[in-house]
Amino acid sequence: MSSTRASLTSHASRLTSQPLLPKRLLVIRLDRLGDVVLSTPVLQALRQQFPHAFLAMMVRSACLDVVAQHPCLNDVISYDKEGRHRRVRATVRFARGLSRYEFDTALVLHPSNRSHWIPWLAGIPVRIGYNRKCPWLLTHRLPHRKQEGARHEAAYTLELLQVFGISPGDPKPLVPIRPQALERVTRLLAESGVREGDALVAVHPSASCVSKRWMPERFAQVADRLMAERGARVCLVAGESDAVFAHEVAERMRHPAVNVAGRLSVAELVALLARCRLLISNDSGPVHIAAAVGTPVVALFGRNQAGLSPQRWGPLGGGHIVLQKDVGCVTCLAHNCDIEFRCLTSLSVDEVYQAALGVLDR
Repeated sequence: MSSTRASLTSHASRLTSQPLLPKRLLVIRLDRLGDVVLSTPVLQALRQQFPHAFLAMMVRSACLDVVAQHPCLNDVISYDKEGRHRRVRATVRFARGLSRYEFDTALVLHPSNRSHWIPWLAGIPVRIGYNRKCPWLLTHRLPHRKQEGARHEAAYTLELLQVFGISPGDPKPLVPIRPQALERVTRLLAESGVREGDALVAVHPSASCVSKRWMPERFAQVADRLMAERGARVCLVAGESDAVFAHEVAERMRHPAVNVAGRLSVAELVALLARCRLLISNDSGPVHIAAAVGTPVVALFGRNQAGLSPQRWGPLGGGHIVLQKDVGCVTCLAHNCDIEFRCLTSLSVDEVYQAALGVLDR
């Protein structure tokens, strides 16, 4: 056993002499889409250990589709962090409303003030999480080491399960493909002239921070080469708020792509990525959705920090290619970069194109 695992096991055993046996358990993850996808191995491990327990997951409204109809869950609870639950009073009402579920245990997979206050306000007696962000609201706390980036994010979340006496193996995210979403995507592709046997390549040029975004004109050049030289069909994907990045790529392309940016629900994005032969993407949520549905990824990483590295955030599973340039930065300034994002600009069109061929030619 590694020293990190031994330390965590020792710490967990000091917190409780006997493994917890929940009957009604709430799993909480209130950050972004990819984070929720990478948390699904926790659901599978819990369901296997507690087959008769009531298991629910609380996520932001924007992430609801990723776990809706998940086979391991009895219910999914939507917390509208950006909208109707944004204010303190609304969050308090929301938390107190959880009492109707009679949860006996809450498992907080990523620390935030809200994630810790909500189960406390809801009166859930056992509250498990990391020793960070109002940790005194928890009854069981484990050390928070995610920023070290020594393990994958999915593996970090699984460490919390030691409190239940669970020692899971390698994480394998699971995202269900919903039949209605697949039906609409199939119809949309057919209307765009994409045939069943076409090699469909998805391109996702967006990301949560400018320090993660490769240049639109380079995405366009890669897409054009795949279409002209390999006969691939290219579809551009992005969320509604990020559709501008896909439109920039489309405007710079010489060949017409299927641009569905801003037109798909998350459930439909899942179905579309399952249909694709390849996803080319910045470090972002669709990378983890694609990996979860078995679609290989060429993932482009910029920032070279331990907690933001591919070791923590790369696509899980086999067949993926991760591209990242080490340009000698000692400290990453993120969006305040003073060397014009050299980690991204030094990644060439040909390198990404060759990586794409490496996947398509398997």
